[in-house]
Amino acid sequence: MFKSNSDNKKKQGNLNSPERLNRIVEGTSIEGTIISESNIRIDGSVKGTISTKGRLVVGTTGKIEGDVICQNADVEGKVKGLMKVGELLSLKATATIEGNVKTGKLSIEPGAIFDVTCSMGGSTLGDNKK
Repeated sequence: MFKSNSDNKKKQGNLNSPERLNRIVEGTSIEGTIISESNIRIDGSVKGTISTKGRLVVGTTGKIEGDVICQNADVEGKVKGLMKVGELLSLKATATIEGNVKTGKLSIEPGAIFDVTCSMGGSTLGDNKK
């Protein structure tokens, strides 16, 4: 009936669990640096640097101008700047990406705008060069 403390600790320990999602909702604008151990969803606007050890999701109304460093990313909105994605960068049909991209793997749906210099494969997160 009640969850034990060990169950709660397991959820808190999993950085990618749904309970540990950070959200920047539509209508919110942030300037600066965001650093997170868990997943982030952007439906608002961010100007600056976003760094997460989890997944970054940019919704259809989401806009990022700056550097992005993450393990995985799903983009439906707009990103302008440097993206370093350790594993998979997935662009939906509504996505617009401009700048430089370094990623392990890339998936692009028809209709997405991908105006970047891109390098794939190898370790992208360990490389600190822009």
